[in-house]
Amino acid sequence: MHEMILILDFGSQYTQLIARRVRELNIYCEIHPWDKCPQLNKSVKGVILSGSPFSVRDNDSPKPNLLSIKGSFPLLGVCFGAQYMANSFGGEVSSSNTREYGRANLDFVDQSNILMKDISNNSQVWMSHGDTIKSIPDTFKVIASTKDVKYAGYQIKGEQTFGIQFHPEVYHSLEGSILLKNFLIDICKCSQDWTPNAFIDETVQEIKDTIGDDKVILGLSGGVDSSVAAVLLHKAIGKNLHCIFVDNGLLRKNEFSSVLDSYRGMGLNVKGVKAADKFYAELKGISDPESKRKAIGKVFVDVFDQESKLVENAKWLGQGTIYPDVIESVSATGGPSATIKSHHNVGGLPDYMKLKVIEPLRLLFKDEVRRIGDSLEIDWKILGRHPFPGPGLGIRILGSVTAEKVAILQEVDHIFISALKEDGLYDDVWQAGAIFLPIQSVGVMGDERTYENAVALRAVTSTDGMTADWCHLPYDFLSKVSNKIINQVKGVNRVTYDISSKPPATIEWE
Repeated sequence: MHEMILILDFGSQYTQLIARRVRELNIYCEIHPWDKCPQLNKSVKGVILSGSPFSVRDNDSPKPNLLSIKGSFPLLGVCFGAQYMANSFGGEVSSSNTREYGRANLDFVDQSNILMKDISNNSQVWMSHGDTIKSIPDTFKVIASTKDVKYAGYQIKGEQTFGIQFHPEVYHSLEGSILLKNFLIDICKCSQDWTPNAFIDETVQEIKDTIGDDKVILGLSGGVDSSVAAVLLHKAIGKNLHCIFVDNGLLRKNEFSSVLDSYRGMGLNVKGVKAADKFYAELKGISDPESKRKAIGKVFVDVFDQESKLVENAKWLGQGTIYPDVIESVSATGGPSATIKSHHNVGGLPDYMKLKVIEPLRLLFKDEVRRIGDSLEIDWKILGRHPFPGPGLGIRILGSVTAEKVAILQEVDHIFISALKEDGLYDDVWQAGAIFLPIQSVGVMGDERTYENAVALRAVTSTDGMTADWCHLPYDFLSKVSNKIINQVKGVNRVTYDISSKPPATIEWE
């Protein structure tokens, strides 16, 4: 059993960032809802309590039972986690009289404390809370303060239990990575053995133990996730892996044939299935984003059900699900309202489909998947590809989906992506694509009035898809692409550029 850090989630927008920072130190961690804490065993090296949108003073705020953790495992409370422990063990938390959001500077640092080792006096940290700790019990000692926050950090005497009211996981806490390293390595004694090669060895063995001599059907998309999942499964079970690449009519221009050729060149057992008509028929007249996702997912499952029956003794469906898919599809806090969007490749299958699901990448972030793929020696032309949504262009066409709209958007997207590659900008962008807008606008071409479609271009930078910023592409480049689209794609007379970040926007429009 791999050693790990347990992160108990209270619903903070930064919880996934904590996990990212832990993983960057080659330390495995898992996020679990605060009220669904797994059984603690010797593999758990330490516990981190996340922040929360709740106030500890609210009657309905999370109230975890920490008796089996506190004093038995190294424990770090961040923001809400720190306030909860202070409030629970004899301190006082109240509403803050001063603004405690954004950048702040530590004006006292107990550098003799193991958690604060190598943290500079006046170190910049990031605050994000409406409550503040007003007092701590005698069993606590202050290890960090700011001008406005006396109890910015504390330790419970005689225990490896710590609380900090700032967020070390956020980029604006300039020495946050040092603090986390102090906790994870010096206090928790983690060995930093969560490496790509270790993951590959453990996962391949786990697949062998789980699958045995059974056959697996895997849906390939041409993207990084399904490709890495396919090579892992192939490494474990060889020809018992049957890959299916479905042309759903919602792929990028010429993608079906080029991706098939790439996979066959990798030695994978892959079959191409043309099913565009089935997807278009199911999508007819549907404009609601969630309904479109579910319609695409339904046909996707139907196609795989048919294909699985052609593979004798196929018992498993392999999928390239990754951690952000899981987090966005199922509330990390177990609440009913935090599902952002459904992912058709997350979770179980209909009862009529007699396949079990195996998801070898389920607990990995996107950048981790790429590192795994690099260790597996997968061609960087595949590993370096931008993420592409499972529902494809179906969720980049706002409103109803038709073959005509898909054809237009494929041409727009092809011009945009090709230009990024030609100008050496593709690798500077994490994800890019075009969106077909549900509006038409007036234009003029050759002294004639036009009333045609508008499209939006989207390009973002990110590391894992949980947060993203829009790319500041050169104006000359955008001008060239816009001009080329309007001149070459019949039916488009207006091009816009999306400058929204995530949050508050998502990367995809639907």
